[in-house]
Amino acid sequence: MPERLKVGVLGASGYTGADLIRLAACHPAIEITVVTADSQAGKSLGSVFPHLARLEIPDLIKWQDADWSKLDVIFCGLPHGTTQKIVAQLPKDRVVIDLSADFRLKDPAIYEEWYGHQHYAEDLQPLAVYGLTEHNRAKIKTARIIACPGCYPTASLLSLLPLVKNCLIDSTQIIIDAKSGVSGAGRSLRQSTLFCEAGEGLKPYGIATHRHAPEIEQEIISVIGNSTVVSFTPHLVPMSRGELVTIHLSLASGSSVNDLREALDEAYKDEPFVHLLPVGIVPGTQDVRGSNECLIGVYADRIDGRAIVIATIDNLVKGSSGQALQNFNVRFGLDETSGLKQLALFP
Repeated sequence: MPERLKVGVLGASGYTGADLIRLAACHPAIEITVVTADSQAGKSLGSVFPHLARLEIPDLIKWQDADWSKLDVIFCGLPHGTTQKIVAQLPKDRVVIDLSADFRLKDPAIYEEWYGHQHYAEDLQPLAVYGLTEHNRAKIKTARIIACPGCYPTASLLSLLPLVKNCLIDSTQIIIDAKSGVSGAGRSLRQSTLFCEAGEGLKPYGIATHRHAPEIEQEIISVIGNSTVVSFTPHLVPMSRGELVTIHLSLASGSSVNDLREALDEAYKDEPFVHLLPVGIVPGTQDVRGSNECLIGVYADRIDGRAIVIATIDNLVKGSSGQALQNFNVRFGLDETSGLKQLALFP
């Protein structure tokens, strides 16, 4: 068994924090020694999440009361804006794996534009590495701060980056129709996620204004070297977890749908978690529920010169906590699948 690393979880009372603990509990190299949740401080983890009650984990405390000097790595599952201020006060030699949006956007000015407040840790931003594991392993291996992608960007970028890298599509004509379970909105009480508001219906939100759009654009631009704007529309689906993106694409001159398949197959043929589905098979959220898998399908559109790419992930696992744990494994030289070998829960 590998030597166990001491881990702290900031924001352990949220859905992402809870799922991270669920996964990390099965990891042979992790010992969770600190869990924080300011609003639940003093309570046992089991009283907040009964499904985690049997785990031998310390009670929840306020982040100010934690001894961060005794930890090897800190996972942050806090709301945006909060993480920057707290990370700036943590020991400078600790690895931080951030599940929030606070360090994803490389340009502080763009962050301020989309999140409505100044970047509170600009001096730390150059230390942050975008944590899309399959496309950024080399930098993740030595990163001080790993900024895990949002759930929508994860599914979208895993589908798009091999295609724009190989110049197979028109990067100015990308339309992303995205749908996610209600857990993507977090655990805080709000009207839009009440059962009577979100149940038995389907509703778009953040139309042309969602904060994940500049994140997707940033990573595409880093590959193609040119500015681009994507059309991105998310929808809230009345299910607890799961995500599916349907991406409408215009083929580049001379490329075909089969070229898209070949590029994706080449990019992910040796990947443990990202899989191109056989022709004719359609991915569904039920195929990845509870797992760290991403399934991708490629289809010809009825409109000549266009294609449709569909990808599905569990928004709380591959779209958040699972990807964070995958980055942890890469950062510390461990088997990348450690703690992440769960198959999808079906039906």
